[in-house]
Amino acid sequence: MTASAYRISEAAALLGVSDDTVRRWADAGRLTLTRADNGRLVVPGAELAALARSLAAEPVTDAAPFASARNRMTGIVTKVTRDTVMAQVEIQAGPYRLVSLMSREAADELGLEPGTAAVASVKATNVGVELAVRP
Repeated sequence: MTASAYRISEAAALLGVSDDTVRRWADAGRLTLTRADNGRLVVPGAELAALARSLAAEPVTDAAPFASARNRMTGIVTKVTRDTVMAQVEIQAGPYRLVSLMSREAADELGLEPGTAAVASVKATNVGVELAVRP
C-alpha cells in the first residue's frame, strides 16, 4: 500500500467518523474505494483530503472542545502552499481545520502533500506538524 492510500479504518480515524460511515459514503458515491495490492479496500489520499475539505465546510453541531491548551490532533493534510522560503500547511483533524506556517525546507523534509497523514501539535497559537505513525 502506498503512503497516500488509507485503509478504511485509517480514513475513518483521520476524518473523525466510524468505519461504517466511510463505507456508507463509498456506497453513496461520496468517495471511491480501490483495492490495494494485498486485496484490501483503500481510499486514495488525495481523494480523502478532498472529502476532508468538503466536510470542513459543513457546520459542526456536536464537536466537543479540547480540554487542554496543548493538544496533538491526528488528521490529514488537505493543502500545502509553498513559496521560496515558507510553506502553509492545512490539516483537517476531524471537524477541526488547522493551519501551520513553517519553513519550506521542513515541509519538504516531511514530504507534506495533500493526503499525507500528520499530527498537529498545538500550544497557544503555535502549530507544529509531524508525520503520523501508521500501523
